[in-house]
Amino acid sequence: MSPPPPSAAPLLARLLDLLADDAPAEDLGAVTSEARAAGVPAAELAEVERAAATALRIRGALRQHRRRELQLTALFDTAGDLAASRDLDDVLKAIVRRARMLLGTDTAYLTLPDEEAGDTYMRVTDGSVSVLFQRLRLELGEGLGGLVAQTASPYATPDYRTDERFRHTRNINAGVLDEGLVAILGVPLLLGSSRGGTGKVIGVLFAADRAARVFSPDEVALLCSLAAHAAIAIDTARALDDTRSALAELASANAELAGANAAVRAHSAAMQRAEEAHDRLTDLVLRGGDVKDVAVSVAGLLDSPLTIHDPGGRPLAAVRPDASGFAADSMDAGWLAGTAEESRHGARAVHRDGRWICAVLAGQELLASLVLHRPDRLDDSDRRLFERAAVVTGLLLLLRRTVAETENRIRGELIGDLLGDPERDPAGLAERGRRLGIDLDRPHLLLVAEAAAREKLGGAALRYLFGGDIRGVSAEHAGTVVLLIDCDGRSPASADAAGDAARAAAVQLGHLVQTPVTVAGTGPAAGVRALAAAYEEAARCLRAMRVLGREGQGACVGELGFLGVVLGNAKDVDGFVNAVLGPLLRYDERRGTHLVRTLRAYFGAGGSLIRAKDDLHVHVNTVVQRLDRVQVLLGRDWNAPDRALELQLALRLHLLSEGRAGGREDGRVG
Repeated sequence: MSPPPPSAAPLLARLLDLLADDAPAEDLGAVTSEARAAGVPAAELAEVERAAATALRIRGALRQHRRRELQLTALFDTAGDLAASRDLDDVLKAIVRRARMLLGTDTAYLTLPDEEAGDTYMRVTDGSVSVLFQRLRLELGEGLGGLVAQTASPYATPDYRTDERFRHTRNINAGVLDEGLVAILGVPLLLGSSRGGTGKVIGVLFAADRAARVFSPDEVALLCSLAAHAAIAIDTARALDDTRSALAELASANAELAGANAAVRAHSAAMQRAEEAHDRLTDLVLRGGDVKDVAVSVAGLLDSPLTIHDPGGRPLAAVRPDASGFAADSMDAGWLAGTAEESRHGARAVHRDGRWICAVLAGQELLASLVLHRPDRLDDSDRRLFERAAVVTGLLLLLRRTVAETENRIRGELIGDLLGDPERDPAGLAERGRRLGIDLDRPHLLLVAEAAAREKLGGAALRYLFGGDIRGVSAEHAGTVVLLIDCDGRSPASADAAGDAARAAAVQLGHLVQTPVTVAGTGPAAGVRALAAAYEEAARCLRAMRVLGREGQGACVGELGFLGVVLGNAKDVDGFVNAVLGPLLRYDERRGTHLVRTLRAYFGAGGSLIRAKDDLHVHVNTVVQRLDRVQVLLGRDWNAPDRALELQLALRLHLLSEGRAGGREDGRVG
C-alpha cells in the first residue's frame, strides 16, 4: 500500500512564519518549488501557489508602507530643521543625509555654483569615501549636474560611465571612478523667480549608488521635495546675509544719509516679514495643517483674497471670497489650467487678468493652483512669499496623498477579501473593517466602474475620494474599480442615491482619466453579505449597461427598466409594474374601464384586432377606441418593439400579482 500524498498544510504554515520574519522574497517563492518537488496534489499545490503570491503582495505592501512612513518622517524633520535652525550648513547636511536614507543610496551630495571662480563645487556630501570626489570642482555645463542645471529638470542615469546624454570630462570621470559611482539621480535646486524673470537653478541635489539602478518617479518626486527645502534654506540665508550687510554698511555711513535709513528700515521690515512668513508656513507643516490653513495665512500676510484649486479647477480652499466679489467655483477651468501650465513651465508665479497664479508641483506633476485675487503688482518679497506658499502647499498635499494612498491600499485589501469570499469569515471581515475605520454594518453605496484606460482608473478613483467631501474607500477587483461610499447620514430609503452617486462618479472619473468611464451603483447596503450581494448586482448592472450601449454613463438597476427587475437583488416587481402600467391602472380604477384587459388581449392575440375582440366579446371598433386611449395615456411609441416588450412583461407580472391577491378576474386573458 502506497503512502498517502504529502499535505500542503506545513508549507502554508511555513509561509506565515516567513512572512512574520520578513524573509526575502526568494524564500517565499521557494515554498512553491518545494511543494512541487514533494509531489503535493494539484489542488493543494494551487492553494500553495495562491498563498505564496498573496504573501509576496503582503510583503511588498508592508515594505512600501514602512518606506512611506520613513519618507513622511524625514520630510517633517526637514521642515523642523528649517524652522529651528538658522545655520545653513546644518540644514543642508540634514537634507543630504535624509536624501541618502530615504532613497537607500550609497551616497548623496549637493553642489553649488561658485560665482567668483565661475565653476561648481561640492558643498555637502554624505556617504562619500573618496577625498578626490569630495574636492571635485566642475566647469559649468559639465557632467550630469550640468545637464540638470541647464534644463532645470531632473535627470537620472542607470550607468553614468556609458551615458552619452551629457558631457564627460577627465576630471569628473576620475572623481566618479574613485568614488565607485554607477547610478546617479540629480534634481535642480530651483528658485521661483530671478532678475531675468524666469526660474533660476542655484544648485543640484544628487543621490547615487555604486551599482546599476533605475530610479522610480516617486523617488524623483521625493528628491525634488527635498531640493525645494534646500533652495528655500539657501535663499533665506542669502537674503538674511544681504540684510545684515546692508545694515552694517548703512550703520557706518555718515549721518547726512538719513534719507537712506528709511530704505534700510523698509528692507529690514520686508526681510523680517519674509522670515515671519517662512516660520509661520513651516509651523503649519509641523502641526499637520492643511491647505485651508495655508490659504488663511497667505491671505492675511498679503492682505488679499486667495483660493486654492485642484488640477480640474475645483476649489479646495477659499479665504475672504466676498472681498473682491468673486466666487471660488466660478473661475473658468480652461483658463486656470492654461495659466497654471504657464506658471509650471516658467517655475514662477504669473499675473493674468487681475490675479496672481502659482502652480503647486511635486516634481513635474501639477497638484494644485494658488490664485491670489489682486490686480496690482507684487514686489519681489511678496512674490517670493507667494511662491514659497506654493512649495509648502505642495508638501502638504503630497503628504496627505501619500497617507491616503497607504490607508486606501490597506483598506482596499479588506474590500478585495469581502468581495472575493464573504462567506469565509463574515465576522472577521467586519472586525477588520472596524480596526481600519470602516464600519461595514453602516449603510454604504457601492459603485463599480470600468474604463478603457484601466491602468489610470485606480489612481483616479483615489483622487476622486481624496479631493472631494466623500467618505469611502476604493479597490481594484476583477478588472474593475470598486468604490465603497459611506452614506454618512443619508436616508437608506433614498431610491435615487445609488443612481445619483453613479452619475456623479462617471462625470468626475471621466474628467480625471480623460476617457469615458461607466459606473454602476447599488445600495444602500449594510453588512458583509449584503455588501457582497450588492457588488454582484452592480456587476450585473455594469454588464447590462455595456450591452445597452450606455458606456460613459452612470446608473443603477432600478433605472434599466425591465432589465432592472431581472438583474436586481430586490426584484421590485410592483414598482416596475406601476412605472409601466400606472396610467392605465389609474384610469381603469377611476372610470371602471378595461384598458389593461384590452391591452393584454391585444398582445395575446399577436396584435390581431379581430382575435382580440373575440377574446373580449366586444365589437372591433371598441377595441380600436380603447387602444387609441392607451396611446393617449402611454404615448405614441407604446407599440414600438422595446416598449411593447416592457408592456408585455408588466402585464404578465400584473396578472401574477392579481392571482396572488385571490384572483379578481375569471381566468380569461382579457
